[in-house]
Amino acid sequence: MTEKKKTTSSIEGPALARVNAYARSVLDGVETAGPHVRNACRRHFDDLERGHERGLYFDEKAAHRVFRFFEERLKLSEGQFEGQPFKLHPSQAFKLGSICGWKRADGSRRFRRAYIEEGKGNGKSPFAGGLGLYGLIADEEPGAQIYAAAAKKEQAGILFQDAVKMVRAAPALLERLKFSGGIGREFNIAHHRSQSFFRPISEDSGKSGSGPRPHFALCDEVHEHPDRSTMEMLERSFKFRRQPLLLMITNSGSDRNSICWEEHEHAVRVAAGTSTPDDDFAYVGDVIDDTTFAWVCALDKDDDPLEDPTCWKKANPLLGTILTHEYLAGVVNQAKQMPGKLNGILRLHFCQWTDADKAWMPRETVEGVMDDFEPEDDRAGDQVFLGVDLSASRDMTVLAAVVPTGFKEMEREDGSLVSLPTFDAWVEAWTPGDTLQARVLADKAPYDVWVRDGWLNAPPGQRIRYDFVAARVQQLDDRFEIQGIAYDRYAYDKFREEVEALGIDVAHIAHPQGGKVRARPEPEKVEAAKAAGLPPPQGLWMPGSVSHLEDLIVDGRIRLRRSPVLMTALMGAAFDRDAQDNRWFVKTKASVRIDAAVALCMAVGAAIDGAAIPTGNIDDFLSNPVMVI
Repeated sequence: MTEKKKTTSSIEGPALARVNAYARSVLDGVETAGPHVRNACRRHFDDLERGHERGLYFDEKAAHRVFRFFEERLKLSEGQFEGQPFKLHPSQAFKLGSICGWKRADGSRRFRRAYIEEGKGNGKSPFAGGLGLYGLIADEEPGAQIYAAAAKKEQAGILFQDAVKMVRAAPALLERLKFSGGIGREFNIAHHRSQSFFRPISEDSGKSGSGPRPHFALCDEVHEHPDRSTMEMLERSFKFRRQPLLLMITNSGSDRNSICWEEHEHAVRVAAGTSTPDDDFAYVGDVIDDTTFAWVCALDKDDDPLEDPTCWKKANPLLGTILTHEYLAGVVNQAKQMPGKLNGILRLHFCQWTDADKAWMPRETVEGVMDDFEPEDDRAGDQVFLGVDLSASRDMTVLAAVVPTGFKEMEREDGSLVSLPTFDAWVEAWTPGDTLQARVLADKAPYDVWVRDGWLNAPPGQRIRYDFVAARVQQLDDRFEIQGIAYDRYAYDKFREEVEALGIDVAHIAHPQGGKVRARPEPEKVEAAKAAGLPPPQGLWMPGSVSHLEDLIVDGRIRLRRSPVLMTALMGAAFDRDAQDNRWFVKTKASVRIDAAVALCMAVGAAIDGAAIPTGNIDDFLSNPVMVI
């Protein structure tokens, strides 16, 4: 039985001095770092001061041992560092020393989980591969099982091959370890003396071995893991080990319904020491999770990496060693010249969580017009325009509502002012209740949470119940003056029957959802234009409605009721376009549901069309505004 260590402080030797030196340089402003890394450094010093109260201490010998293994046993491979010793960068020494140096009162490692999020090209995979080799042969763990895990077999192989190449470059390791598989095709590293092994594992291979008992699980590119299954399987098997480690390394992602975002959010809260961090992630210092080491590189909220190179190191701690300023300057120039690459570059190189790599609009812009309000309290009795996106079994059925709220003065290019319409809008969504859990797993989306919190309706059945949606239209008809329902032809006849069966007398306004077809204008609008001696109006179509919604958001002329269903749809939508640059929404991937974005566009199109004077054509409205000053 391991003797319990009783300590009241941690003794600063050479290893702890290296860890402290980096943390102090960050907090003194000598080393550039982002908010979460600064918080990690503050947390470290807090734990040195008060950790003994929770049975924690820093083990100088353990940190020194892992430093020596990296710098005296491992050699790097490929490129300019071929054959050179793995000399730890100060930031790597902070991470490695923290992970392996912090101990519990019983002498076991404190950190069982480590989340590391850094920009691309900062040596995450060699770092993880080296730590895996340490766990294999130097951590005094009999029968150690080390797994390099990823969503794809190829990705798991990248981290594993980094370890293989480091072994082949180091004669002292090569004598002690044996490979299975030919050169370049290795699939196992064995340390026969301790009956230990190191091998890759992935979800798409469908193979995880029988009864894994991992000592270290090294999970690469967590943002690409479709769900928690592989990581969960490995972490749940830690019960067989005394001091296991789940090491997660990743770039920033683009899916806030992902396992990676969940781990990211947990890590930044752990570092800040609060479950409710503010916008600046000010350090609070409460103990959130003593078992997780958090290292999240990020820019501060007002940083602009496209214009200010001084912030680059916040996302790239090895800038100037592995990464060069010239390389990142070229990447930034690409982002400026090719907008389609912008989100990918911000995500991969500057640790900014984007949405789709070709997202329609920045999240911050959309969040700027979102608000918490109750439309039936705030706007009862007003006119409302509805848009409905119908589905059968898998997609959501969404009803969007847009209420005109007045006008806002906007400045034209020539300096004159024009009054443009403003709106309140919200969405309501339905999905089949009987298939809810299956689609939670298939789409990797928290539909069950949305149902629980009232953002999504899930009536019983395996198909969408149009009678439930029609009943909601009836309720809205009692509270508002419905001016019309914008619809696409798909399944609308059935829905219209349900509406009419409830005795609801409402205009049905055609609004195709694709980008190729424009609806015929409503006959009454044609007659109104003819009577006024104006050109005939055009019907609704998606490219026009998308542009209107875009203008409303950018101008701040629409207030959207805050909803995760709507935000997820807007952030998951991208564009298709034709030769005339007409644009319409498409999904970024099959599992993303953009129905709420589509329905909102349809309702906005109908509302703009209904607000135009007198023909229902927004171009006429803008050329003959209500008020010009």
